[in-house]
Amino acid sequence: MLGPIQAVELLLTTPNHQIYSAGDKIFEIGSVGEVMYGVIEGTVELWIESQVVETISAGDVFGEGALVQTPHLRASTAVAKTDCRLALVDAAHFKFLVQETPLFALEVIRSLSTRLRALKAA
Repeated sequence: MLGPIQAVELLLTTPNHQIYSAGDKIFEIGSVGEVMYGVIEGTVELWIESQVVETISAGDVFGEGALVQTPHLRASTAVAKTDCRLALVDAAHFKFLVQETPLFALEVIRSLSTRLRALKAA
């Protein structure tokens, strides 16, 4: 398994990074997704209706569905809880990360599995 530090190091290889301020909406439920996001710094909340369903921190990813389903509509709203630096991972870079570091794929699957279990329990 990758630790948060190793995951952040991998995310730093992504050519596209974006800065969000606390309270900024990253994407909205129902919008079309084309990239997944990796948290390099900060914390992001995922909202469904008026409830926080998950808090994502450095080294974790969210929005993975955009890379495995086409077209993909976002299932939640992502909001920066704190000031954040996010890696925007498109399909090509995702394939590169998985090829170069197979453990990265396991981390993405783990993240998805954890998120699904939490949603089912809610």
